[in-house]
Amino acid sequence: MVDKKYCMSSYMAFRYIEDANKNFYEGGHHKNITPVPDDQRILVHTVEDIDREIAKQMEQFKDKKKGIMLSGGMDSAIVASYMCGADAYTFRFLGGEFQREELARAEYYAKYYGLNLHYVDINWDTVIAHLEPVMKAKCAPVHSIEPQILQAALQAKLDGIEMMFVGESSDLIFGGMDGLLAKDWTFDEFVERYTFTKPEEVLVEPESMNYLFERYRREDMIDFLTFMDDVFSIESSSSYFNAFTVAEMPYYDPYARLKMADELDLYRVRHGEPKYLIRELMSKKYPEIPVPNKTPMPRPVDKYFKNWEDLSVQNSR
Repeated sequence: MVDKKYCMSSYMAFRYIEDANKNFYEGGHHKNITPVPDDQRILVHTVEDIDREIAKQMEQFKDKKKGIMLSGGMDSAIVASYMCGADAYTFRFLGGEFQREELARAEYYAKYYGLNLHYVDINWDTVIAHLEPVMKAKCAPVHSIEPQILQAALQAKLDGIEMMFVGESSDLIFGGMDGLLAKDWTFDEFVERYTFTKPEEVLVEPESMNYLFERYRREDMIDFLTFMDDVFSIESSSSYFNAFTVAEMPYYDPYARLKMADELDLYRVRHGEPKYLIRELMSKKYPEIPVPNKTPMPRPVDKYFKNWEDLSVQNSR
């Protein structure tokens, strides 16, 4: 059914449309990724388990021409360690001047494991060129990373890549969202902390999205870990799913098939060790360098909109 008011509010709050039965327009059905079911995931206790199970997963692709989206972070760097001789695709913004340190780390990882490094040059014109296809496919607004993921996927496709690899799910599975894991949240605190944009602050006819949070209410508290497993996993992975689908490029995330067998040690996460198992594995794969801190996928949004003016201002002139 068409329900634009709901869809706008849901997207503002969660960056995706939570209700699968509601859409922005007739004939356009929004698509969200379905996470790997628990009964299909592999339980891992130790860093050795993670290392072994990723290697086993990669074995099934030994005869395919492989590529990887390689950033300066540890998640893709670890996946790269199983892909000697493969092709790596690294975003380069503004001629390489934006987040140069992140680019340098990706170059280091590629050289360390003998990957053929390709730069994916992104500017605002690139983003504009790829906005329409990802929005049409999603039947909803898109995350700002989707046009650039599409560009990388299309570039890899032209190079003959048959399977692209990403390390997107590691944060959620291994305790990397340390801001959201920072404390045991009361219900009201978590609603305030998690909501991306409050619908009532930007929409003329907002609808409350509290119903989704209410599913996880535990008296005055909230089961934020299950909320993140159920809700954040859809929001974070759907951008990759959509962009790769538009490019008709198969992709694989080995972390998405794993699950911690032991309870996440929140004390360690809250005292400077987010993703402690992944950090240990990173140290084993790259013993000569310090483990990098988490950084979001880069995109120079401030630069893109430096000279932007509100359309209503322009039209009033």
